[in-house]
Amino acid sequence: MAKRLPPLNPLRAFEATARHASLTKAASELNVTHGAVSHQIKALEQSLGVKLFERVGQRVKLTPHGAELLPAVSTAFDGIAAATQRLTRPASSGALSVSCVPALLLLWMTPRLGSFTAQYPDIQLTLIPSNDPRDIRAPHIDVCVHYGDGSWTDCWMRRWSGLELFPVVSPTLINNRPIRNVRDLADHVLLHGDDGREWHTWLAAADALDLERGRRHHLGDARMTAEAAVHGHGVALGDSVTASALLARGMLVAPFSLSVPAVDDFYVVCRNEMRATPIVQVFMDWLFAEKAGMTAAPTPRWRAASSPAANVPRSR
Repeated sequence: MAKRLPPLNPLRAFEATARHASLTKAASELNVTHGAVSHQIKALEQSLGVKLFERVGQRVKLTPHGAELLPAVSTAFDGIAAATQRLTRPASSGALSVSCVPALLLLWMTPRLGSFTAQYPDIQLTLIPSNDPRDIRAPHIDVCVHYGDGSWTDCWMRRWSGLELFPVVSPTLINNRPIRNVRDLADHVLLHGDDGREWHTWLAAADALDLERGRRHHLGDARMTAEAAVHGHGVALGDSVTASALLARGMLVAPFSLSVPAVDDFYVVCRNEMRATPIVQVFMDWLFAEKAGMTAAPTPRWRAASSPAANVPRSR
């Protein structure tokens, strides 16, 4: 026997009013009158036999019954919206907006764009260099490739890659000012792409924490430190994903055989309703396939244990 459900229009009025905490704003969104929204909510309350809202000044507030009903209604409407979008959005054509960690976007993704374009010539990409968690819920962004600890809530995510951290330097700089052992780092500028915790982790593993007091520059992120290292401005911490091309082309070299695991990882993240959208799925499938076929950077043989994560902003 089919379950009896409330009519759709009263549920739409209820969800919009709850989201805006305002009958007027709900009416504007639904393109109906204030009175029509009020009537629909009263009809729903009569149908359920409970009160869903109470007035607080010029606004409305959910009752305990309303608060219990809202998540189920919101989830149902999100599912309908996602299914509709999947039906109307082609898998291999259209526009796709991607927010990506700046270093990963510049050093890993951009060199591989030819592969994506060859497979999907009718998809137009908008690539945004960012690691801002607000992008995950931004309506103009379809999918994110972000660096973090995977603690984002109310979204879909999948770990894309871990990474190892190790010093990198330009061949010209190391030829002019040799780095034969860890102590030689005292003669160089250390380039930081975060608040200093990554170099602290590596220097601790190398038993050289006293070198933290040496010369250093703090730059915005790993993309900037890699660029500065290529130009011979100091020693940066490269990673096993974004530094691979620079190492392979000889623009940077890794002077030590010590690496440490990064505290965080790269994740593919998107709003729940975007997860099964064909064009997003196509991009994610390509992203994981490219990662699977990637030649690993010549990272060190000696691997140190990871250090505990600190509650600080992610930068890489």
